[in-house]
Amino acid sequence: MMKQNGKARALIKFAVSAAVALGGLFLLQRLLVPKYVDGIVEGAFIAEYYGEKKDFDVIFVGDCEVYENFSPIVLWQEYGINSYIRGSAEQYIWQSYYVLEDTLRYETPKAAIFNIQSLQFDKSQNEAYNRMTLEGMRWSPSKVNAILASMKPEEQFLDYVFPILRYHSRWSELTASDIRYMFDTKRVSHNGYYMRVDVRPAENVPTGRILGDYSFGENAWKYLDMMRELCEEKGVKLILIKAPSLYPYWYPEWEEQVEEYAQKYGLPYINFLELTEETGIDYSTDTYDAGLHMNLSGAEKLARYMGRFLREEIGLSDRRGETELQEIWKGKIEAYEAEREAQYVKYGMKEENGQ
Repeated sequence: MMKQNGKARALIKFAVSAAVALGGLFLLQRLLVPKYVDGIVEGAFIAEYYGEKKDFDVIFVGDCEVYENFSPIVLWQEYGINSYIRGSAEQYIWQSYYVLEDTLRYETPKAAIFNIQSLQFDKSQNEAYNRMTLEGMRWSPSKVNAILASMKPEEQFLDYVFPILRYHSRWSELTASDIRYMFDTKRVSHNGYYMRVDVRPAENVPTGRILGDYSFGENAWKYLDMMRELCEEKGVKLILIKAPSLYPYWYPEWEEQVEEYAQKYGLPYINFLELTEETGIDYSTDTYDAGLHMNLSGAEKLARYMGRFLREEIGLSDRRGETELQEIWKGKIEAYEAEREAQYVKYGMKEENGQ
């Protein structure tokens, strides 16, 4: 009996020690992983979607040309379209595919909008960009496949499973925010939209360098086909767009390939670079970084054009009469307006703009 009691005590001691060790590692990992609440906030966008009520009419996927260029708030306020942007920094097309596949685990929107800028990449370019997309995804087969499709040769799958393996040396970079947001975080986007109100006109925009080959790669085409087939299977209308960003340069040879693809498969394709008059975009006032991305003024103009298209061409209905949605959007609009006013003050623009 004494021998059995001794074994039991040893097992309990081992279990407690193991639990303490695992708990310590968990806390250490929560401390060391980037929180993306200050400075570079783009790494927080993907995860924010999971806290939403999943009943969106439209889902955007893509890189910074979606999350900085379209305002879901305007789509709701002026058209009653319930939308969300699942964008992230330099989101590659295979990541857009798996983010959309992940989204369709929770809901089936009427339309999915994909920005085609990322077709230029046939493989991942940067581990930091990979992580800003992949780490925010919840674990599922979609996330596993997204990691496998994205990893550069020097990356390890286990580093995504246990991020502490990747961030164990991040001690010198820690800030007060790493402690404050260990278990909770603040919202840094507005349904995936990243707001900037400041203005930096587009001047002396560089032209594109000559390329040896203008053809999109096989891997990029493969995932565009997969995205199209996924949308067909789920009854989601796939819409291709090119945001009006002046840089990186969009080559006519690239445009021709996208136009041919859209025509072949009957997909709507909107190139906003060709619609400055229709959208009212003014590159002297509607960009905050010399033409790479739109500021708030530009994003609201693009949302108005997109809303008219979704209403008239896709047939989306006005949902502003739905009580529950109205209440949800009331809070979102208040947060949007509060940040807008705070940014006008920050950039010394409040009196100048009279807003």
